[in-house]
Amino acid sequence: MNHRKPITTVPDNEVARLEKLREYQILDTHTEDTFDKLALMASKIFNTPGAFITFVDEERVFLKSNLSQLPYTHVDRSASLCSLVILGDEVTVFSDTERVAYLLDNDYVALDGGVRFFAGAPLKTPEGYNVGAICVIDSVRKEVTADQLDMLKTLAHIVIDKLENRLRYRKTVESQVNLMNIALHEIKNPLASINLANDILKKDPSSKEKMTDMIRSSVKRIQAKLSELLKQAELEEKELVLSIEEVDMKELFKRTLNNFELLAQRKKQVIEFECEELLPILQADKAKLSDILHNLISNAIKYSYHGSVIRIIAREVEGCVQIEVQDEGQGLNEDDVNRLFTKFAKLSSKPTGKETSNGLGLSITKSLVELHNGTIEAVSAGKDKGTSFIVTLPIKYNKQYQEEFN
Repeated sequence: MNHRKPITTVPDNEVARLEKLREYQILDTHTEDTFDKLALMASKIFNTPGAFITFVDEERVFLKSNLSQLPYTHVDRSASLCSLVILGDEVTVFSDTERVAYLLDNDYVALDGGVRFFAGAPLKTPEGYNVGAICVIDSVRKEVTADQLDMLKTLAHIVIDKLENRLRYRKTVESQVNLMNIALHEIKNPLASINLANDILKKDPSSKEKMTDMIRSSVKRIQAKLSELLKQAELEEKELVLSIEEVDMKELFKRTLNNFELLAQRKKQVIEFECEELLPILQADKAKLSDILHNLISNAIKYSYHGSVIRIIAREVEGCVQIEVQDEGQGLNEDDVNRLFTKFAKLSSKPTGKETSNGLGLSITKSLVELHNGTIEAVSAGKDKGTSFIVTLPIKYNKQYQEEFN
């Protein structure tokens, strides 16, 4: 069999290939019986003393399973024959490496008792990326049959199936953890309102009717949020699902601001609301739109000083509804702006009333805004100069755009 030396051992899809390899989280892991058994089957099929399951990283090849005398867990990519395997979709076979000129100076071929026979099948992902190889070696030349090559391909498929199953399981667990984190975050504000209303009732029984309404509203919000998250968990979807309806923004603002009245009063803060008289009806998921407003107003109260003013402005801008939440709080520095919408971000601002923060609110808010094909940005003149969060949402929801975006 004639073998030409490849111009390069780096596939055209190298960046995406490496990204997929890292997604498996298999590099530098311990040996596992599952993979060792597959490597052993390969060695039995070809009757060879050595077999490997390898993953080709950027500059090295990680030996996940190493059934040979080589005392390594990884080798240089430039010296590994597996670097050649990932260049194609068929099994790479060298029946006699001494008859392949460009292999004669290879470190593992040139050794006394080095690799004379090699066969490797690429580990091809469902997306078509060759992330590694299952291969066999011997110190003597060998001829192979079509059945042996087919069996090696089958073992390669099994390796990928196991990796994909692990990946799906891990993503399912991560999805459930994310849902739990969202649930914990979204019920914090209603619980705070309930606790505050309860304290006021103890001190002033005459406020019973108003506080009872507040508690009832907060309990309903908690129940609705938990019910929604349970449905989402049953769907086992990675992306949140929207239930689009026509939303009267003025009515939604009124209900939302009522929920924050007590929390603002506790810190002697004033919430001012400005809304255009003819603000259009919005096509959106009402519950998730409410979540967006709750998160932004909650943050404004939490990080603003006692006695400050929080302004909420709603207006129509070029076929969109724009909502701006301004505060006179601690503002943002450049590092804050760069990390603002990431999960569990730790920012320089601290809650001014000993409130708790888990760093999820703005990350969740950004996801919900983008699900509506909208945008969110933060503007701040610097530390202690306040912050404005500006959300822009299209009046008419474009489902096709969202499907393409996802």
